Amino acid sequence: MTTERYRKYFTISWDQIHRDTRELSTRLVGNQYKGIIAITRGGLIPAGLIARELNILWVDTIGVSSYDHMEQRSLKVLKKFSPEVGDGEGYLLVDDLVDTGSTARLVRDMLPKAKFVTVYAKPDGIPLVDEFITEVSQDTWIQFPWDMGFSYVEPVISRFGKDG
Repeated sequence: MTTERYRKYFTISWDQIHRDTRELSTRLVGNQYKGIIAITRGGLIPAGLIARELNILWVDTIGVSSYDHMEQRSLKVLKKFSPEVGDGEGYLLVDDLVDTGSTARLVRDMLPKAKFVTVYAKPDGIPLVDEFITEVSQDTWIQFPWDMGFSYVEPVISRFGKDG
């Protein structure tokens, strides 16, 4: 996979990720979960927000490395979840995005009975999750707020050599 596969960008603000994650939480109300397992790093923020919204106090992580900036590489489990999770029954598995499905497949195999949710999903990964909020085309790179920074932008008029 190369960065050439991304033809579009979808920039998500902090407000947007918060709104979308709250909507996801709304869809999960009524289910009782023993805890949340966040797929790090992307799933940390959504998992924390869902934990708050659903008043879930038990939160664990599974660390999976699959990207080097925009280049996907071989998967590597960096940290496993607590053994008490077993096959995932009664647990909520949370990530920010399902893209090609490679990370999702790996984690799904480890936790086949967990309810797997993501905030955003691309077509190749959709069959692997139980719930998501927004579908994004496969050729779109999602720019999350934790990967972005604020910077000053010159007023438009300054491009024309005028100061107003």
